[in-house]
Amino acid sequence: MILFNNINKSFGKLKVLQNVNVSFENGQSVAIIGPNGSGKTTLIKSLLGMVIPDGGNIYVDSQDTRQNFAYRSKIGYMPQIGHYPPNLRIRQLFEMMTDIRADKKHAIETDEEIIKAFQLKEIFEKSLGTLSGGTKQKVSAALAFLFNPQILILDEPTAGLDPLSCEILKEKIRKENLKGKLVIITSHILSDLEELASHILYIQEGQIQFFKTLESLKQETGESKLNKIIALLMQKKIKQTAQL
Repeated sequence: MILFNNINKSFGKLKVLQNVNVSFENGQSVAIIGPNGSGKTTLIKSLLGMVIPDGGNIYVDSQDTRQNFAYRSKIGYMPQIGHYPPNLRIRQLFEMMTDIRADKKHAIETDEEIIKAFQLKEIFEKSLGTLSGGTKQKVSAALAFLFNPQILILDEPTAGLDPLSCEILKEKIRKENLKGKLVIITSHILSDLEELASHILYIQEGQIQFFKTLESLKQETGESKLNKIIALLMQKKIKQTAQL
Protein backbone atom coordinates (compact mmCIF):
# COMPACT_ATOMS: atom_id res chain seq x y z
CA MET A 1 0.00 0.00 0.00
CA ILE A 2 2.73 2.49 1.09
CA LEU A 3 6.45 2.00 0.58
CA PHE A 4 9.18 4.30 1.84
CA ASN A 5 12.31 3.44 -0.13
CA ASN A 6 15.61 4.77 1.24
CA ILE A 7 14.17 8.14 2.31
CA ASN A 8 16.62 10.81 3.41
CA LYS A 9 15.93 14.37 4.48
CA SER A 10 18.12 17.06 5.98
CA PHE A 11 17.45 20.62 7.05
CA GLY A 12 20.81 22.31 6.76
CA LYS A 13 23.30 20.15 8.63
CA LEU A 14 20.58 18.40 10.61
CA LYS A 15 19.80 14.91 9.28
CA VAL A 16 16.11 14.42 10.04
CA LEU A 17 15.51 11.14 8.15
CA GLN A 18 18.28 8.67 7.39
CA ASN A 19 17.82 5.73 5.02
CA VAL A 20 14.21 5.05 6.01
CA ASN A 21 12.93 1.81 4.48
CA VAL A 22 9.53 0.55 5.57
CA SER A 23 6.21 -0.52 4.06
CA PHE A 24 2.65 -0.37 5.38
CA GLU A 25 -0.22 -2.57 4.21
CA ASN A 26 -4.01 -2.33 4.08
CA GLY A 27 -5.65 -3.35 7.33
CA GLN A 28 -2.72 -2.30 9.49
CA SER A 29 -3.02 0.31 12.21
CA VAL A 30 0.48 1.74 12.54
CA ALA A 31 1.58 3.89 15.46
CA ILE A 32 4.61 6.04 14.64
CA ILE A 33 6.32 7.00 17.87
CA GLY A 34 9.62 8.39 19.03
CA PRO A 35 11.13 11.31 20.99
CA ASN A 36 10.49 14.90 19.99
CA GLY A 37 12.60 15.74 16.94
CA SER A 38 12.96 12.09 15.93
CA GLY A 39 11.58 12.60 12.41
CA LYS A 40 7.98 11.43 12.84
CA THR A 41 6.39 14.61 11.50
CA THR A 42 8.86 14.88 8.62
CA LEU A 43 8.07 11.30 7.58
CA ILE A 44 4.33 12.00 7.55
CA LYS A 45 4.75 15.32 5.74
CA SER A 46 6.89 13.56 3.13
CA LEU A 47 4.04 11.14 2.50
CA LEU A 48 1.58 14.02 2.23
CA GLY A 49 3.82 15.89 -0.22
CA MET A 50 4.37 18.77 2.22
CA VAL A 51 8.08 17.95 2.47
CA ILE A 52 10.22 16.79 -0.46
CA PRO A 53 12.85 14.19 0.53
CA ASP A 54 16.45 14.78 -0.52
CA GLY A 55 16.69 11.20 -1.70
CA GLY A 56 14.62 8.05 -2.06
CA ASN A 57 11.08 7.41 -3.26
CA ILE A 58 7.65 7.00 -1.72
CA TYR A 59 5.12 4.72 -3.40
CA VAL A 60 1.37 4.52 -2.81
CA ASP A 61 -0.27 1.55 -4.51
CA SER A 62 2.98 1.03 -6.44
CA GLN A 63 2.85 4.56 -7.89
CA ASP A 64 5.70 7.00 -7.27
CA THR A 65 4.23 9.96 -5.38
CA ARG A 66 6.65 12.37 -7.07
CA GLN A 67 5.11 11.64 -10.43
CA ASN A 68 1.45 11.31 -9.50
CA PHE A 69 -0.33 13.68 -7.14
CA ALA A 70 -3.67 11.91 -7.55
CA TYR A 71 -2.69 9.53 -4.73
CA ARG A 72 -3.57 12.27 -2.22
CA SER A 73 -7.27 11.68 -2.87
CA LYS A 74 -6.83 8.31 -1.14
CA ILE A 75 -5.70 9.97 2.10
CA GLY A 76 -7.69 11.48 4.93
CA TYR A 77 -5.47 13.66 7.12
CA MET A 78 -6.17 14.96 10.60
CA PRO A 79 -3.49 17.45 11.69
CA GLN A 80 -2.50 17.92 15.31
CA ILE A 81 -3.71 21.53 15.13
CA GLY A 82 -6.17 22.59 12.45
CA HIS A 83 -5.59 26.08 11.06
CA TYR A 84 -8.71 27.38 9.32
CA PRO A 85 -9.81 30.80 8.02
CA PRO A 86 -11.33 32.38 11.16
CA ASN A 87 -14.23 34.10 9.38
CA LEU A 88 -15.31 30.94 7.55
CA ARG A 89 -18.31 29.08 8.95
CA ILE A 90 -18.11 25.34 9.61
CA ARG A 91 -20.73 24.72 6.93
CA GLN A 92 -18.75 26.75 4.41
CA LEU A 93 -15.59 24.78 5.19
CA PHE A 94 -17.29 21.45 4.47
CA GLU A 95 -18.92 22.83 1.33
CA MET A 96 -15.58 24.19 0.11
CA MET A 97 -13.80 20.89 0.69
CA THR A 98 -16.59 19.01 -1.08
CA ASP A 99 -16.32 21.36 -4.07
CA ILE A 100 -12.54 20.88 -4.19
CA ARG A 101 -12.92 17.10 -4.16
CA ALA A 102 -15.78 17.11 -6.69
CA ASP A 103 -15.42 14.65 -9.56
CA LYS A 104 -17.63 15.30 -12.58
CA LYS A 105 -17.35 11.67 -13.67
CA HIS A 106 -18.20 10.04 -10.36
CA ALA A 107 -20.47 10.88 -7.45
CA ILE A 108 -18.64 11.66 -4.22
CA GLU A 109 -19.15 9.06 -1.52
CA THR A 110 -19.12 10.89 1.80
CA ASP A 111 -19.03 9.58 5.35
CA GLU A 112 -20.84 11.89 7.78
CA GLU A 113 -20.83 9.52 10.76
CA ILE A 114 -18.43 11.69 12.75
CA ILE A 115 -20.32 14.87 11.84
CA LYS A 116 -23.45 13.30 13.34
CA ALA A 117 -21.68 11.75 16.34
CA PHE A 118 -20.10 15.09 17.28
CA GLN A 119 -23.37 16.95 16.50
CA LEU A 120 -21.48 19.41 14.32
CA LYS A 121 -24.50 20.33 12.21
CA GLU A 122 -26.01 21.97 15.28
CA ILE A 123 -23.16 24.52 15.17
CA PHE A 124 -22.65 24.61 11.40
CA GLU A 125 -23.19 28.38 11.26
CA LYS A 126 -20.48 29.16 13.82
CA SER A 127 -17.32 30.84 12.57
CA LEU A 128 -14.19 28.71 12.83
CA GLY A 129 -12.37 31.51 14.64
CA THR A 130 -14.82 31.30 17.56
CA LEU A 131 -14.37 27.56 18.17
CA SER A 132 -12.54 26.02 21.11
CA GLY A 133 -9.53 23.83 20.48
CA GLY A 134 -11.54 20.70 21.16
CA THR A 135 -14.27 21.66 18.71
CA LYS A 136 -11.67 22.40 16.03
CA GLN A 137 -10.34 18.88 16.65
CA LYS A 138 -13.82 17.51 16.00
CA VAL A 139 -14.00 19.45 12.74
CA SER A 140 -10.58 18.11 11.70
CA ALA A 141 -11.64 14.56 12.52
CA ALA A 142 -14.85 14.91 10.53
CA LEU A 143 -12.92 16.21 7.51
CA ALA A 144 -10.40 13.35 7.72
CA PHE A 145 -13.16 10.74 7.42
CA LEU A 146 -15.51 12.71 5.16
CA PHE A 147 -14.45 11.36 1.77
CA ASN A 148 -14.17 7.73 2.86
CA PRO A 149 -10.38 7.53 2.26
CA GLN A 150 -8.48 4.26 2.09
CA ILE A 151 -5.62 5.72 4.13
CA LEU A 152 -6.10 7.67 7.36
CA ILE A 153 -3.25 9.75 8.80
CA LEU A 154 -4.11 10.98 12.28
CA ASP A 155 -1.69 13.26 14.13
CA GLU A 156 -2.44 13.36 17.88
CA PRO A 157 -6.13 12.69 17.12
CA THR A 158 -7.45 12.69 20.70
CA ALA A 159 -5.50 15.73 21.93
CA GLY A 160 -7.89 18.33 23.35
CA LEU A 161 -10.96 16.10 23.16
CA ASP A 162 -13.20 15.40 26.14
CA PRO A 163 -13.42 11.75 27.31
CA LEU A 164 -16.70 11.01 25.50
CA SER A 165 -15.47 12.50 22.23
CA CYS A 166 -12.22 10.53 22.59
CA GLU A 167 -14.14 7.28 22.81
CA ILE A 168 -16.37 8.20 19.86
CA LEU A 169 -13.31 8.92 17.72
CA LYS A 170 -11.41 5.82 18.81
CA GLU A 171 -14.42 3.64 18.01
CA LYS A 172 -14.63 5.22 14.55
CA ILE A 173 -10.91 4.58 13.96
CA ARG A 174 -11.31 0.93 14.94
CA LYS A 175 -14.38 0.58 12.73
CA GLU A 176 -12.61 1.95 9.65
CA ASN A 177 -9.52 -0.15 10.33
CA LEU A 178 -11.65 -3.30 10.47
CA LYS A 179 -12.89 -2.42 6.97
CA GLY A 180 -9.33 -2.97 5.75
CA LYS A 181 -8.21 0.64 5.72
CA LEU A 182 -4.65 1.60 6.58
CA VAL A 183 -4.50 3.80 9.67
CA ILE A 184 -1.35 5.73 10.60
CA ILE A 185 -1.36 7.41 14.01
CA THR A 186 1.07 9.56 15.95
CA SER A 187 0.34 10.25 19.60
CA HIS A 188 2.08 10.92 22.90
CA ILE A 189 -0.87 9.24 24.64
CA LEU A 190 0.50 5.71 24.62
CA SER A 191 -2.65 4.24 26.21
CA ASP A 192 -4.56 5.28 23.08
CA LEU A 193 -2.01 3.53 20.87
CA GLU A 194 -2.28 0.36 22.96
CA GLU A 195 -5.99 0.34 22.12
CA LEU A 196 -5.71 1.24 18.44
CA ALA A 197 -2.39 0.06 16.99
CA SER A 198 -1.59 -3.31 15.47
CA HIS A 199 1.99 -2.27 14.57
CA ILE A 200 4.55 0.00 16.21
CA LEU A 201 7.15 1.97 14.25
CA TYR A 202 9.74 3.53 16.54
CA ILE A 203 11.96 6.29 15.15
CA GLN A 204 14.90 7.91 16.88
CA GLU A 205 17.31 10.47 15.41
CA GLY A 206 15.79 9.95 11.98
CA GLN A 207 16.39 6.20 11.92
CA ILE A 208 13.95 3.32 12.34
CA GLN A 209 14.78 1.40 15.49
CA PHE A 210 12.11 -1.24 14.97
CA PHE A 211 8.82 -1.92 13.17
CA LYS A 212 6.92 -4.82 14.71
CA THR A 213 3.44 -5.90 15.67
CA LEU A 214 2.36 -4.82 19.12
CA GLU A 215 1.62 -8.43 19.98
CA SER A 216 5.13 -9.58 19.08
CA LEU A 217 6.62 -6.75 21.16
CA LYS A 218 4.59 -7.86 24.15
CA GLN A 219 5.83 -11.43 23.73
CA GLU A 220 9.42 -10.31 23.22
CA THR A 221 9.55 -8.15 26.35
CA GLY A 222 6.99 -9.83 28.60
CA GLU A 223 5.38 -6.44 29.14
CA SER A 224 1.85 -5.33 28.32
CA LYS A 225 2.31 -1.55 28.62
CA LEU A 226 3.75 0.22 25.61
CA ASN A 227 5.85 2.68 27.62
CA LYS A 228 7.58 -0.21 29.42
CA ILE A 229 8.08 -2.06 26.13
CA ILE A 230 9.78 0.96 24.57
CA ALA A 231 11.96 1.54 27.65
CA LEU A 232 13.14 -2.08 27.74
CA LEU A 233 13.96 -2.24 24.03
CA MET A 234 15.85 1.05 23.99
CA GLN A 235 17.81 0.15 27.13
CA LYS A 236 18.76 -3.11 25.45
CA LYS A 237 19.86 -1.26 22.33
CA ILE A 238 21.98 1.18 24.36
CA LYS A 239 23.76 -1.71 26.07
CA GLN A 240 24.42 -3.43 22.75
CA THR A 241 25.82 -0.20 21.27
CA ALA A 242 28.08 0.31 24.32
CA GLN A 243 29.55 -3.17 23.87
CA LEU A 244 30.59 -2.50 20.26
